[in-house]
Amino acid sequence: MSNYCIVTESTADLSAEIAKRFDIAVIPMHFRVGDNDYLNYPDNRELSPKAFYDLLREGRTSTTSAVNMADFEDFFTPILDSGKDILYLAFSSALSSTYSTGIIVADNLREKYPDRKIVVVDTLAAAHGEGLLVCKAAKLRQLGLDIDEVANWVEENRLNTALWFTVDDLMHLYRGGRVNAVSAHIGTALGIKPLLHVDEQGYLKAMNKVRGRRQALEALVKKMEELKSDITGEMVMISHGDCIDDAKFVADMVQKKFSPEEIIIGDVGPVIGSHTGPGVVTLFFFAKGR
Repeated sequence: MSNYCIVTESTADLSAEIAKRFDIAVIPMHFRVGDNDYLNYPDNRELSPKAFYDLLREGRTSTTSAVNMADFEDFFTPILDSGKDILYLAFSSALSSTYSTGIIVADNLREKYPDRKIVVVDTLAAAHGEGLLVCKAAKLRQLGLDIDEVANWVEENRLNTALWFTVDDLMHLYRGGRVNAVSAHIGTALGIKPLLHVDEQGYLKAMNKVRGRRQALEALVKKMEELKSDITGEMVMISHGDCIDDAKFVADMVQKKFSPEEIIIGDVGPVIGSHTGPGVVTLFFFAKGR
């Protein structure tokens, strides 16, 4: 049995099935819709993605908060008490304070558990891009790599994951400060769909503008053609904000063009979805660069 546990947060958008399959421990993150507070568990026990996006469509707003020190300590302590070390693969430090808080808590817990190892790695990634790295780490653990070998692999290869997506409604990006009000209103009126990615520093960046939904989805796959490495033996992850047909459209194109080992389609959860809104479609894959 492995002597270390791989931990990430629910920003990786791993379903309960995938988390169980790869034996990954997921810290649920907090989000708030209206006056109600929720935790984003992999099994969506408190609010399903469908119900969440329906609330956004009704005009509700959602806010999120990073994992705090108490949350980390409560999550890490039972793992350490069980005699296992921890490899924590964190949400991009450019998008959240979760990574830096995890560093502080790890330092504190090392004093209490001097015989245990706690390794913290910034994935510089989000959503299924983070999830892709976490699942790859779990595969390497299955092959027998130790905690330091897997941590080193993630640090050395995290910029070889490409994280691209498009949104259906620019107003959610405006509320999150990603585009200005004029661009959001004009772009929405003209049917402009931005192509965005997470860059080498872990920041969200708008790259291209495409007119029309279908063209935006096709642009994701064109970007994959441009950036991909040999992915025949690798996993590809596609996620969506309550628009499964669009995700399947992208998956079909990817399968026909690249024949990856596996394509996983999942939900963009409420934490990431709070900033992208319904209609977001993502494409994450191993590549020559971001």
